[in-house]
Amino acid sequence: MSSDKTLAFETDCHIFDGCGFPAPGLHSFTFEPMFTVGGVDFNKPMLLALLGTVAIVVFFWAAFGKAKVVPGKLQMVGEAGYDFVRRGIVYEAMGKKEGEKYVPLMVSLFFFIWIMNLWSIVPVAQFPVSSIIAFPVVLAAIVYILWVSLTFRKHGFIGGLKNISGYDKSLGPVLPLVMALELLSNLVVRPFTHAVRLFANMFAGHVLLLIFTIASWYLLNGIGIAYAGVSFIMTILLTAFELFVQALQAYVFVLLATSYVQGALAEHH
Repeated sequence: MSSDKTLAFETDCHIFDGCGFPAPGLHSFTFEPMFTVGGVDFNKPMLLALLGTVAIVVFFWAAFGKAKVVPGKLQMVGEAGYDFVRRGIVYEAMGKKEGEKYVPLMVSLFFFIWIMNLWSIVPVAQFPVSSIIAFPVVLAAIVYILWVSLTFRKHGFIGGLKNISGYDKSLGPVLPLVMALELLSNLVVRPFTHAVRLFANMFAGHVLLLIFTIASWYLLNGIGIAYAGVSFIMTILLTAFELFVQALQAYVFVLLATSYVQGALAEHH
């Protein structure tokens, strides 16, 4: 059952009508194809990701396409966002000299993730794209591939292995154990947690919003109206909280990505 069909059922269901509470679940994250282009089926999350990409490109093109010494309002907003990522994340983690070349990537990651998360509270869309695990996995894979390639490019094959495995001969007998744990942590756990952290927060946040949104409608019958009001207030509060979490998760993802790149470029001791 697709999420859209589930919501259509939920609109006809109220307490005391003889139907149970239509709780959200995995079906709330399943969408049927909306249209097909070139043999590729596009569903709602894919369409939102595409629209988000277009929105980001259009915004920055409009903001910086004809940049002026004295910026207009749109350029000021664009510069503020760009500068936040550049100075607040990249420069802080890597320094200006090493970090400058990675600023465009990190800015792109930040705003793409942010708008994917932001779709959750946009009317009609109302779905965080990053709650579909495939999207965070691809983004984490990009960072992972960049980190591994930079590590070996910077330190060579042997030096790169030492960097990734945490090789330190002063550890003595425990060195093999430490190296095994470091390899597991860096090559498996790191990309896994990088993706899952974003996915899990957006997945859980969307489920909570669904629960209270559905409950507001479900309780809107008889004496349940008072409880529906409480549920509606919770929906508003959770929406405000989600605004914070959406930006925070974009920030954390990019901060971790920057720290990984910095670690790849750092000298191994």
